[in-house]
Amino acid sequence: MKGVEVSNLTKRFRCGNGAIEAVKDVTLSLAQGEFAAVMGASGSGKSTLLHLIAGLTKPDEGAIRIAGIDVNELSDAALTAFRRQHIGLIFQAFNLIPSLSGEDNITLPLLLARARPDRARVDSLIARLGLEGVRGRQPDSMSGGEQQRVAIGRALVRAPRLVLADEPTGSLDSLNGRKLCELFGEITAESGATVLMVTHNPVVAFAASRFFILKDGRLVGEIDKTACPTVQDLNQAYFEIVEGARSEVGRE
Repeated sequence: MKGVEVSNLTKRFRCGNGAIEAVKDVTLSLAQGEFAAVMGASGSGKSTLLHLIAGLTKPDEGAIRIAGIDVNELSDAALTAFRRQHIGLIFQAFNLIPSLSGEDNITLPLLLARARPDRARVDSLIARLGLEGVRGRQPDSMSGGEQQRVAIGRALVRAPRLVLADEPTGSLDSLNGRKLCELFGEITAESGATVLMVTHNPVVAFAASRFFILKDGRLVGEIDKTACPTVQDLNQAYFEIVEGARSEVGRE
């Protein structure tokens, strides 16, 4: 069963008298319940691709289907409702509400949907993410890592069909980032969610089972984890694909 289908996706941004293609003719698909990572350097179009799939940005060309629904055909109101019900978003900037406690930030999607919080799920998320100490604290009294874990809890609290994560461990060192990402993968796997994470860090990306390589807005390669049993193998495969793509451009 397809969780996400992206077909010939292109997004251009105006730049002076011309335009920059931030995402160029990208096609990819994820099965329901799959955990995949998009890897690429800064400026490769990773975040733009994620925003397009989330419906936060409209593409210039191409289609996005989530659970068989073409999100580009939804009205703004219908898209907002669909996103709120089915998609969990984790942003680099966290986007926590300063006046709310850690627990209230986590349960905010439920409050907005006027849904009764599942206390067992909320308590389990808080415990597993190591956030017992910030239940009643506001974001300005939390560390960056704590804010990041609250943002992850908020994205997962409704057990969404799809989780889109933009550098979800960016405030942590590689080791702790990998541990949190593995826990994140365990929690989403239990609910059967599809996960697409973007990151430049192969240590963090290694929690996924498949890796899409993005360079200058183009999907230039794909790696299956079975071919890369270690982080070092993944890093080597990533650089070989990027260098190969650079060589191809040089011959054009």
